Amino acid sequence: MELLIVAVFVIGYILIALEHPIHINKTATALLTGVLCWTLFAFSDPTTSLLASEHFISFLEKLKSTVPDFASLTASEIHREFVVESLAEHLSEISQILFFLMGAMTIVELVDAHQGFKFITDRITTKNAKVLLWIVCGVTFILSAILDNLTTTIVMVSLIRKIIPNKDMRLFFAGMIIVAANAGGAWSPIGDVTTTMLWIGGQITAIGIVKSLILPSVVCMVVPLIYLSFTMKGELGEDTKSKVIEPSSGYGKLMLFLGVAALVSVPIFKTVTHLPPYLGMMLGLGVLWVASELINPDVDESKKKNYTAAHALTRIDMPSVLFFLGILLAVGALQSMTTLHNFAELLNDTLGDNRIIITLIGMLSAIVDNVPLVAASMGMYDMSVYPTDHMIWEYLAYCAGTGGSLLVIGSAAGVAAMGMVKIDFIWYIKKITLLAAIGYFAGAAVYLIQYSLFH
Repeated sequence: MELLIVAVFVIGYILIALEHPIHINKTATALLTGVLCWTLFAFSDPTTSLLASEHFISFLEKLKSTVPDFASLTASEIHREFVVESLAEHLSEISQILFFLMGAMTIVELVDAHQGFKFITDRITTKNAKVLLWIVCGVTFILSAILDNLTTTIVMVSLIRKIIPNKDMRLFFAGMIIVAANAGGAWSPIGDVTTTMLWIGGQITAIGIVKSLILPSVVCMVVPLIYLSFTMKGELGEDTKSKVIEPSSGYGKLMLFLGVAALVSVPIFKTVTHLPPYLGMMLGLGVLWVASELINPDVDESKKKNYTAAHALTRIDMPSVLFFLGILLAVGALQSMTTLHNFAELLNDTLGDNRIIITLIGMLSAIVDNVPLVAASMGMYDMSVYPTDHMIWEYLAYCAGTGGSLLVIGSAAGVAAMGMVKIDFIWYIKKITLLAAIGYFAGAAVYLIQYSLFH
């Protein structure tokens, strides 16, 4: 039965990768995969869960102390109890990530509804392609650390659509935005979903990940830009279309300030209160929600509703949230079955060097979504052996965060840009993959050298 569950997991991933050719949304596939894995686990041979794992042994001890007639329980009943409790534990961890993402998405949508990001985009006026590329990538790098790489990609791609008339140049800028967004998100606890997962899971700390990855992440972005400073050709083009003035609430700067403050304060909230990060995110959302209700008190209700948090909630990407739910459920099933632990031991026996393993995981994230890869890695390595802020977690955050740039489908930022400016898969390989690879390996080398010098 374990092989069947693994087969369902692999088939699910293949179908997710083939989302566009088969015309089945990856969210639907992920949900089916997650539920099927747990269902098959529940109906599997009871001996599947009766392993000499620490998790099962502790569960067994707990069951003995809480169930009076423990001796009369059959192996099947014990197995079902184990499955139910394991599912509840994983759902508790998953829900923290989902609520965190939903809060962050709502804050960003609320700021965007008030045209808050125009304060940044309107100040970029240069017509020099090379200078503009450095500015756009630099702003993307910073914003993705404060917001997240997906949101920043959407904002910055929207910007270049307005200021770069030349289609080919616009596509190239979009490709470099993907590289910069993923690099900027890797070193921030709230910049990338995978880094957030590691932070919420306790594998890394906010201060630790910033100190360890900011230099490698900068190198990951800057090295391709230096190369392009000597090789890049082409013009931005002339804009012949009349500009459309978008409506604004008049409080864009205020909402931008409150939104950024809310997002930046989340790590501070966790450090001071020792409460889960999603509570800090909910606190920030609550503050913005109150502010959105108080501003423009004299505006007609029919117009004001477009600037409220309730309206922003209708604009968040719920399919992505459910996609993460399905993927993390599927990975949780394999973790509870100790499949991931066994796979980690196989990798260690085969390759031996964790640095090589993590580097390959990062490259693999360009083919398979980095969220399940990091979720799988979190289940593969025991925190009692690899404690918080261990090299393996920091390096995993970097590799999984930036490795997805190697292919356009390898990250949420890439998929978003692909949909917004119609980036072709083969075009991306020809124009961006080599640049992304140069940055990826340069940053990886910097991290490994940095670690060997200071540890």
